[in-house]
Amino acid sequence: MGMAADTADNGVVLAADGRPLKDSLNRALRKNRMRAVMLVAPLLLFVLFSFLIPIFNMTLRSVDNWHVGTLMPATTAALATWDGKDIPEESVFAALVVDLQAGAKSRQIGKVGTRLNYEKSGMRSMITSSARKSKKLTSGPYKAKVLKMHKKWKDLETWTVIKRNTAPYTVGYYLNALDMKYDKTGEIVMQPENRRIYGKLFWRTFAISLAITMICVVLAYPISFLLATLPLRYSNLLMIFVLLPFWTSLLVRTTAWIAMLQSQGVLNDLFVFFGFVDDQNRLQLIHNLTGTIIAMTHILLPFMVLPLYSVMKTIPPTYMRAALSLGANPFVAFVRVYMPQTLSGIGAGSVLVFILSIGYYITPALVGGTDGTLISNQIAYHMQSSLNWGLAGALGALLLASVLALYFLYNKIVGIDNMKLG
Repeated sequence: MGMAADTADNGVVLAADGRPLKDSLNRALRKNRMRAVMLVAPLLLFVLFSFLIPIFNMTLRSVDNWHVGTLMPATTAALATWDGKDIPEESVFAALVVDLQAGAKSRQIGKVGTRLNYEKSGMRSMITSSARKSKKLTSGPYKAKVLKMHKKWKDLETWTVIKRNTAPYTVGYYLNALDMKYDKTGEIVMQPENRRIYGKLFWRTFAISLAITMICVVLAYPISFLLATLPLRYSNLLMIFVLLPFWTSLLVRTTAWIAMLQSQGVLNDLFVFFGFVDDQNRLQLIHNLTGTIIAMTHILLPFMVLPLYSVMKTIPPTYMRAALSLGANPFVAFVRVYMPQTLSGIGAGSVLVFILSIGYYITPALVGGTDGTLISNQIAYHMQSSLNWGLAGALGALLLASVLALYFLYNKIVGIDNMKLG
């Protein structure tokens, strides 16, 4: 570094400014660390507010169960000593009337009904109607009067559901996300066969993502090879075609596929014109699994091409010429010499495409129909339409956990250090 040093009488090495050299070096290192932290701070703040905090909020919502305990405090306290073997006693009904009247006055009782309705159908109407009728109750005893308000108050399961949801945290959303539920006795059981939808959607999501990744590898490999080996004037033109989708809105590209894939669309017109199909038997390419795979493959293909191209560009062409000069034919030289050097690019592109395809929901929603729906579409539905944010958070947390598990599995088998982007 060109720093002059001297030695004091006590043997301590001094810097040019007379300070101990060790202290001067530590001071310089601290300045470098602070400079590095200041440079990275904007990125850390961006990751914190755009990624970590939303994930924490989503995970918290997936277990949060504040509605009953907060909005029905008297009932919660009264049910704490209930044994669950029979309809509660008069004291519980008296506390219930107090909470219903308070909830009707504050107009918050609907939140309790909505939360309980996720556990047992019909409880929202029971809670809201009982809250309206409770305004007329001015004196006890209350048990007989409440039982006349709605027939579900006579159902032991109703009280079991209410008591279970007085806890501040719940696993009910995760049970629902795994196609499970509590039965009348409080035991965890599988949903009826006709209501098991999320497990199938998870498997479909991963299967479609894997299929799209494999198709992208097959299509992107020759494109990337041409980009890396063609003369510059041709490779630049080809690169423009690869990057062209990035200059177009995702919604516009998806809408274009709707026009191309529909029964009277461009592709079917071409098939009819060339005689591949007759006009009465046009192919159904949209609002099904086929449309989802075609549209998503087109959108995600550049994310496979670019990592492969960046790796292929660094492979010296002399390796292939050396293999040919040593007696290998072009096919053997390509498979045994060239392809192994591109595995890092295949790994990088595959991870990128697979993770992106798992989280897609706009394209499947527009071109997928019922057969092409992915788990992300259900997450969006519960956040935007049903407003069941707890279930949406549970589905999102399970999806995130699955992706992380696959990432660690990839790291164990292949090694993340072997993944390169160039």
